[in-house]
Parts: sequence; structure tokens; C-alpha cells
Amino acid sequence: MKFVPTALEGVLIVEPEPRRDDRGFLARTYCDREFAAQGLNTLWVQQNHTATRQKGSVRGMHWQAEPLPEIKLVRCLAGRVLDVVVDVRPGSPTFGKWHAEELSAENMRALYIPAGFAHGFQCQEESCELFYLMSEFYQPEMARGLRCDDPEVGIAWPLPVLNLSPRDAVLPGLSELA
Repeated sequence: MKFVPTALEGVLIVEPEPRRDDRGFLARTYCDREFAAQGLNTLWVQQNHTATRQKGSVRGMHWQAEPLPEIKLVRCLAGRVLDVVVDVRPGSPTFGKWHAEELSAENMRALYIPAGFAHGFQCQEESCELFYLMSEFYQPEMARGLRCDDPEVGIAWPLPVLNLSPRDAVLPGLSELA
């Protein structure tokens, strides 16, 4: 696997190195030793699988607050998404900055998202499925969110934002997080 840094500290693109033959491929998508050697989380207590129908649909931007913040490893199993993270760590030099990465079944990339980052994605095809590894159990009282269309953050979604959940439609903007 290759671990490719982004402009946001701790956010990494994880690229498998598939071995292909006439039957298809085999790719290691996670290895405790390789993640530990990078100083990354190796304890995953929960797995989530999402299916999103409708091109342009956005899920997010979500994170879990202290004292039980989530670290996520997100991979696209079907279709193609624009996966986005926003730094919401108070006092961070990149607070409010975002990074977007195309994740697809074809490119097999994953995004490693450390604690303190809001996460969301936009489905770029009619059907998309994501698989998440989570470092913490979901705690509803610790769930936080940020408007996906907050002009202060300025995420450049490639398609019109569609199909927000009722919760996501009323999330606060960045300036309201303090």
C-alpha cells in the first residue's frame, strides 16, 4: 500500500497495489503492520456500509466530538464519489480548509480521516456504496455536523447538491461551531 499525504495534516490517501491476473485481482486494503508503521490507528471497533441512490446526493459533513472522536477509513465499493473532509479542529492552522478526493470502485483508493475532521461525500453516479472502518462506537450525543454548502468553507461540489437528509439540511455553518 501507498500512503499519500494531503495538504491537511493527518489526512491520507491509501492506495492499494493490486496484483492482477486473468482471474481478476487481489489487493491488500488494510494491514495492521503497515498502518502502525505510519503511526496510524489500527483499532477499528465498528464497520459501516452505505448505499446512496441518485447522482448528486450528498451525505455529510459529519464527525464525532471529544472525548470519543472517530477516526475513519473510507473506501468506495461501487460507483464513484467525491469524498470531502473539512478541518474542524479549533486552533488548527488549516481550520475550515477542505480536501476532496475521488474514491471509486475502479481506483480502489481509501481516505484515512483523523479525529477532528468533518466528513461527507457526493455520489457521482446513480448508485454509490461506501464502506467505513470506525475507531469509535457511534455515540448520538457526540454527533456533530457542518453545512455542506457553507459559503465560508466553499466546498466545490461538482454537481448540484441534492437529496440532503432533514438533519443535514439544518446543520450549522463553520462560524457557528465555536
